[in-house]
Order: sequence, then C-alpha cells, then structure tokens
Amino acid sequence: MLIQLLIDKPQMIRPILAGTPAWVWVLLTGLLWQGVALLRGNTFSARRAAILPVAMTGLSLWGTIAAFGRSELFGYVLLVWVVAAVVLAAVVGRMSPPAGMRYDASNRRFTVPGSWVPLVLILGIFLVKYVVGVEVAMQPALAHDGSYSLTYAAIYGVSSGIFTGRAIRLGRLGRRHAALDSASTAHA
Repeated sequence: MLIQLLIDKPQMIRPILAGTPAWVWVLLTGLLWQGVALLRGNTFSARRAAILPVAMTGLSLWGTIAAFGRSELFGYVLLVWVVAAVVLAAVVGRMSPPAGMRYDASNRRFTVPGSWVPLVLILGIFLVKYVVGVEVAMQPALAHDGSYSLTYAAIYGVSSGIFTGRAIRLGRLGRRHAALDSASTAHA
C-alpha cells in the first residue's frame, strides 16, 4: 500500500518522512553502522555475537506487537511469527559455517568473515517495521486484516530466525572446538 501510494503520489513522501519521529532515524543510523561494520571480517566474544541477534529479534517482535497487538488475530500473528522464527533458526543453525569462520578456544573469540547478509537483514527488518508502522497508521484496519498481518508476521519471523540461526551456528562451532580441545587435553 505505501509503495503504491508513493508511486501514485510521490509528493506524499515528504509528509511521511516529516512525520517520522527523530528517534527512528537515530535507530536507523545505529543499525546501518552495525550492518556496515559486519561487511568486513570481525573477531568478537560469544557475548558480543549474541547482541545483534537478540536486538534484531527484539525489534522484530516489537514491530509485530506494535502493529498487531490489539488485533483479534494477534494469537495467530504471534504463532506465525514464532513458527517462522523457529523453523528458520533451526535450518540456518544446522548449516555449515561459512569458510573463514573460526573459534579460538584459548581466547574464547570467534572470527567471522565479512558478509552482506546481516546488513540486508537489518535493513529488511527496519524497512518492514517502518512500512508496516506507516501503513497501519494510515489505515488502522490493516492490523485486523488476516492476510496482511500474517504475511508481515511471517516476514518478521523469518528475519529473526535467520539471525538466531546464525548465532546458533556460532555456538555450535564454539562447542565443537571446546569438545575437541577437551578431548586432546584428555589424550595428552
């Protein structure tokens, strides 16, 4: 709806952007900064590795609740979000780590190659949250529309699941190295 409106009436972009609270642009700047930082390889602790998936899952869930929390369909919306997130987390979490992803058990740090995936997911979740927020503000009935709310719940859930799955994959890599280290220590 919003995209069609902007195509049909491009002059509407100015009032929409002007009506956007300043904190939204601050949030976007911070998210972009984080996403761009992940374009190059990084080394970080397990705790730091968990921050982005937790934050993006929180943003996704917040977007779902903010848009559809008062809808009589909210139980279904939340169920779709959870199922999509869990399925994608399981699928991505079982994938092999990308080439160059390593765990240094002595320093307890992960090395992850740069990737466009986090930036695309970050922008995806942000844009979905923004578009849904604007559309529901312009047409509150959309929050009660089954196909609209369930579609966006699935999109939010898929994005969260991919972030969570990437974190699970890191955790598996760390546990595998810890098991190998303890096995080699036992044989020494």
